[in-house]
Amino acid sequence: MKPGIHPAYGPVVFRDRAANYAFLTRSTMTSDKTIEWEDGNTYPVVDVEVSNASHPFYTGTARVLDTAGRVERFERRYNRHGAN
Repeated sequence: MKPGIHPAYGPVVFRDRAANYAFLTRSTMTSDKTIEWEDGNTYPVVDVEVSNASHPFYTGTARVLDTAGRVERFERRYNRHGAN
């Protein structure tokens, strides 16, 4: 890798305010806001709108759409029989 062209890579806390959930990881993202983490160190914090703690797919609250039922309802509504 060429030196001097890559962004700094370091520890960052990502915080999901909707779910009251935060996790420490490494990233190239930066922030002016900081937070004191459980280990006593201060890290930059990035607020995110959706994380695995609040996304419906991961929380099990996702709804499955019945696409087959929609097709059958469309065919019933417009009564598609043998049009020539």
